Amino acid sequence: MISDLERQVDELVNIKNIHVMGMGGAGMSSLAKILSGMGYSVTGCDLEHGHYLDELDALNIKCLTGHSPEHIDLCEPDLLIYTSAVREDNLELNAARDKGVKAVKRGEALSWLFNKAKGIGVAGAHGKTTTSSMISLILSRAGLSPTLYVGAEMRDMGTNAVLGQGGLFLSELDESDGSFELFKPFVSVITNIDWDHADHFKTRNDYIDAFTRFIDNRKQGGALVICAEDDGAQIALNKINNEIGAVIKYGFGSGWDWGAVNINHKLNGGCSCDVYKNGVKTGHLELKVSGEHNILNALAALAAVNFLGVELEKSLEILSDFHGAERRLQFKGVKDGVLVIDDYAHHHTEINASLSAMRNIYPGKRILLAFQPHRYTRTAIFADQLAKSLSLADKIFLLPVFNASEDFIESGTSDLLAGKINNCVLCSNFDEALKLVKSEVKSGDILLTMGAGTIYLLGEKFLAS
Repeated sequence: MISDLERQVDELVNIKNIHVMGMGGAGMSSLAKILSGMGYSVTGCDLEHGHYLDELDALNIKCLTGHSPEHIDLCEPDLLIYTSAVREDNLELNAARDKGVKAVKRGEALSWLFNKAKGIGVAGAHGKTTTSSMISLILSRAGLSPTLYVGAEMRDMGTNAVLGQGGLFLSELDESDGSFELFKPFVSVITNIDWDHADHFKTRNDYIDAFTRFIDNRKQGGALVICAEDDGAQIALNKINNEIGAVIKYGFGSGWDWGAVNINHKLNGGCSCDVYKNGVKTGHLELKVSGEHNILNALAALAAVNFLGVELEKSLEILSDFHGAERRLQFKGVKDGVLVIDDYAHHHTEINASLSAMRNIYPGKRILLAFQPHRYTRTAIFADQLAKSLSLADKIFLLPVFNASEDFIESGTSDLLAGKINNCVLCSNFDEALKLVKSEVKSGDILLTMGAGTIYLLGEKFLAS
């Protein structure tokens, strides 16, 4: 039982009070909820009061504003868990260490819990939040009571974390700092291995090698569910140890273990396809969410839960009512005939997938894209690819890079990126971007805000203006 998990985890013996630095973020707030549900006294802090903290407030999980050494005296933690965005020279972090408090990053602490359970780990450069949300919904509505840890709010469940009573632990795994290699899943789901996080993985081969090690770390007798459409995944498949457990491949067409055939895109949203298993048509998938990338995400979910014993017919029924995850082509509202949609895409492959889906949903509509690049390293290394993907929009309003605590890199600025994009307007800040958007947008247009930072606020300000 997950509720008894703390008694099995050596690292949590004699731990009563846990302090979480960066608790306002999606991943850290998820972990805080699970630990609090397990009976620990959880406190935390963050630089700003993000919306994830509202749910923590309702659970009486106290979050302090800012970072300060005084938090350690006030909260008296036995364990401190911190996000990778916290620098090692942070005064609060070092105050804890000076007092003998054990301090670990989020990935390590999460792996302690995950590795004691029957884990389903979802990894990949793109699609892991949606795929995790799909698997979570199926397992929950199928009555398996899984523990869930997802990197965004699951719109069908109204939360990003659930402490279950069954033996399954579904977790979205973060490869950005390499911490996903700490996890030993029973079922590993790889949505793709498309090089990203160039600040940590200096080459594409470094990235693929890390995924190869992660795949080979899965538990004996389990399964690997992997998108064979992806070039990086194909390279990894040639390197992995196939004797550990089943290898289940999915993709477009009927030639994979799980395949999608006869894909249909619906006007105003949604898509469908026939589902093939081992070359035989076995069902029909109807989705409310759009895009071929979501067809692939759904195949991954169907394959994973089927391996765990959930019948396909039941899974298809549940997925037909799936409404997506927060900030994944999320409808925000309408103002003066302008449809406002927000999306988390920040890697060029994700941008291409989201804009392609928008073209299928709203053919003929003019798409005005407000984009906030994420990290200087990603912008510098993938500038050409970013420019090509962004150009799928009719007009681009480009904001300054959201640095995500990364040091400035002159070759990774929005100024240089703007020079590679046609029909692009370079904006110095949010206020200027909002002013320019309002002067350009017309009834019948779509305003799409996109990026992993705070760009969603622009759409919200537009709707409120």
